Amino acid sequence: MGSSSYKKRMGPIEKQGVVQAYTMLVPTVAIVMAIVLFPLIANFWISFKDVTVSDLRIAEIKVTEKFQKKPKTKGDISKVEYRFNNFSKSSNIKNVNFKDILPKGLVIKELPNNCSISDNIINCQLGDFKPKEKKKIKFETIAENDYFISQENPKDTSPIVKGKSENRLLNLELKLKNFEEIFTSPNFWKTIRISFAYSLFSAIGSLTLGILAAQLLMTTFIGRGIIRGIFLFPYIAPIIAVTITWKILTDPFFGTINGILTQLQILNEPISFLQVRDMTINFLGFEFSFPVALSFVILFESWRYFPLAMIFILARLQSVPKELFEAAEIDGATPLQKFRSITWPLILGVLFVLFLLRFIWTFNKFDDIFLLTGGAAGTKTLTVDVYETGFNIGNLGTGAANAVLVFLILVFAAIFIIRFSPKE
Repeated sequence: MGSSSYKKRMGPIEKQGVVQAYTMLVPTVAIVMAIVLFPLIANFWISFKDVTVSDLRIAEIKVTEKFQKKPKTKGDISKVEYRFNNFSKSSNIKNVNFKDILPKGLVIKELPNNCSISDNIINCQLGDFKPKEKKKIKFETIAENDYFISQENPKDTSPIVKGKSENRLLNLELKLKNFEEIFTSPNFWKTIRISFAYSLFSAIGSLTLGILAAQLLMTTFIGRGIIRGIFLFPYIAPIIAVTITWKILTDPFFGTINGILTQLQILNEPISFLQVRDMTINFLGFEFSFPVALSFVILFESWRYFPLAMIFILARLQSVPKELFEAAEIDGATPLQKFRSITWPLILGVLFVLFLLRFIWTFNKFDDIFLLTGGAAGTKTLTVDVYETGFNIGNLGTGAANAVLVFLILVFAAIFIIRFSPKE
């Protein structure tokens, strides 16, 4: 009622302004829909299709021509053979028609039943081809005088093959096969657990380091500006450079980390931290399995992205009046009490926003894990599985279904985090 009555009260100039405003928004909305919604809808569509990379190409018949025993004198008999092959592994090709021009002076002894000839043009109806089906046509020719006058070669003309094939991506046949394949996979739930552990602990780790770095930079000391610049290095450095550096640091033969741990006698012998899945640790008389490669990938992720959390938290802390901290010091509050009573309540809203963003970004991360471990040694996440299934194996349908699953998990995770976040 309110909006309708307001529209009735608008004058001609105001109405014209509203129309112009909506008109100016149309290109922006169209661009957003094209960039965001179209790939998303296309991904959902492909997830219900049983398609591979080979199905992206239009199915066609390849033909090979063989001309045996080239005639030397009149009356010589030659053999002509055409071989047809449907290279598609999944597409049928219907109503295949074949045409080719024979040289003048070559007369076919016995024409195949499915072929006809007119003005030296042979025309054959090959029917339907199933996926990967092969067919061939053979016939013999007799050379006449005209052949030696023209000196034409049967291979001088290219055979023409036409047929109708269905685009498997565009048909309306939708299946749940890809999702069934995912959920029945023996490694599915393990991949889910690894993905959640990687995203959750990486987000918590980056926020923890961000809080510590922000607290440090809130104090005044010589060289604070230089330290700020150094702290930003992990975030702004090229990913390929930092992953190579971490690989060198964790190398079992000349890596710094192995050298320090063996010198301190924490390790008996060097190990490849990014290639070892689990390691048994004895702690206080209890033995438990420790995921080595996954832990180092989480550590790398926390180190690489803590500067973003540091910047947001530092900006929030710098907006707080100093009088609050001064009053707490006068009251005799310890640093821990000041953090618990002043700092933590103030940055809690920022932390929830950062946690949401970092969880989503990390869950979608592919390049970090792929460059460090390639998804091996217990570090295979859903995004790595999307790449391996869709591109390495070439199963686009299952890869798209994995991507849809990632999208749905992130939507529900975002709703859950927002539901329990502070109202501010």
